[in-house]
Amino acid sequence: MTQTSSLTPSKIEALFTRESGDYAFARWGRPIVPVVFGVEDDTLSIVKGAFEAVVALAGHKMADTDPELGGNCLVFFFRDWDELLAVPDLDRLIDGLAPLVTRLKEADANQYRVFRFDPDGAIKAAFVFLRMDRHLSSVPAETLALSQVVQTVLLWSDLAFRDRSALAVAGERTILRPDIADVIRAAYDPVLPGAAQDVSHALRLFARVQAGQTSAN
Repeated sequence: MTQTSSLTPSKIEALFTRESGDYAFARWGRPIVPVVFGVEDDTLSIVKGAFEAVVALAGHKMADTDPELGGNCLVFFFRDWDELLAVPDLDRLIDGLAPLVTRLKEADANQYRVFRFDPDGAIKAAFVFLRMDRHLSSVPAETLALSQVVQTVLLWSDLAFRDRSALAVAGERTILRPDIADVIRAAYDPVLPGAAQDVSHALRLFARVQAGQTSAN
């Protein structure tokens, strides 16, 4: 029998309520086409494998190319934020790239994500930036890849995983937390919208989580 989730409507609401107090939910509205820069082939396969696993969990799709963008989920691994300024045409994809790099350097940040949205509010593209400092370099590639893909498959709150990771340790393995897996699976239910700004959406999402658990029992 499937274990009952500890999720409540308020906990789901918190996952998508930003520090500003605004509720903002979005999922991908088109197949995900990941493109990874700055890694060797073995790490590339790990990142692609993480995308495949999380997308399968969501019941969503991947593709070889996006007809409008080519790649729509770009993941960059690098050592210094200034390296982004040398990436051809990246400043055309990321508005205000230079001042953003300055802010991230001043904050000593080691990761940052930027999303773009379709007219209906669903995720159109995502850019994931990972500065491989001492901390990130010490994280196993499988764990780092899974964590980043999970944080990119939905538009989560900027507070969602600040105090607690989306991952958990099970024996010697690092896995996706079951409650977060439930939310991702429910979030891609076709009956729900691709984007929402009203907190009532959290109640609908909770209902889909419960429905999923009921069908699994």
